[in-house]
Amino acid sequence: MERPPTAAARRAAFRAILAGGACIHPASVHDPVSGRIAADLGFEAAMFAGSVASLAVLGAPDLILVTLTEFAEQARRICRAGAPPLLVDADHGYGNALNVMRTVEELEAAGIAALTIEDTDLPRAHGGGEPGLLSLDAGLGKMRAAVAARQEAGLVVVARTSALNLVSLDEAVRRAAAYATCGADALFFTGVNEWEQLAAIQAVSGGLPIILGGTPPKMSDRARLSAHGVRVALQGHQPFAAAVAALHATLKALRDGTAPADLPNIAPAALMKAVTREGDYAAFTRDFL
Repeated sequence: MERPPTAAARRAAFRAILAGGACIHPASVHDPVSGRIAADLGFEAAMFAGSVASLAVLGAPDLILVTLTEFAEQARRICRAGAPPLLVDADHGYGNALNVMRTVEELEAAGIAALTIEDTDLPRAHGGGEPGLLSLDAGLGKMRAAVAARQEAGLVVVARTSALNLVSLDEAVRRAAAYATCGADALFFTGVNEWEQLAAIQAVSGGLPIILGGTPPKMSDRARLSAHGVRVALQGHQPFAAAVAALHATLKALRDGTAPADLPNIAPAALMKAVTREGDYAAFTRDFL
């Protein structure tokens, strides 16, 4: 069997993406099987989002209810199964700057290639209301703590800001300029909807590669995104929603009386054997039992 790449090799591959000249779309994954499918289909990288983790682990909305231990363990399962280099959404680092350091330690040990730490004030305070931003000093403290906590230099630390969503372009630019000096390897932005916004952010990024949390259709030109410094652009998390739809339709059909043999859209045996690496386990059984 061909062994999955080591964590160091996956980190080197992700750094090569950031250092390259193209913008890639990562696969959104949530478990070992989805990670393997992404690898088999040739995705250069994969993304494990906090919102998807909340759904996959708890069946809950994205309200920062997943714990660090739960998140890191699911990331470990995905990496162990042979997913492409994995970028994970570590949210706010599960607490203050010291908690961020613990978060980096756990996720690094899980085998991920890259992680984002954001400056949103999470979880929401008593009474709910609209989310806000941490102060710039607190945000910088978290980013610096993340960089200081990694033990393997290949691990990619990405500074993420929600300023464009929550405040203004001016604040996003101010934070981009500040986070470009904290030792992070890339900058992550959500809410970029205009080329002019992206240009303003790129101008202060200090040459760091940019990751976008999604773009509108009018900004789908990957060559133009690349020219603006974007190396990774998320497309959403449709695979998990598609899996939910397939599960719901199949279970409903069975509940309504459809015979198992008559169910549509069932994965063929060859695909099931591939995603479970049945051939590898057959060889293990032959050689070691």
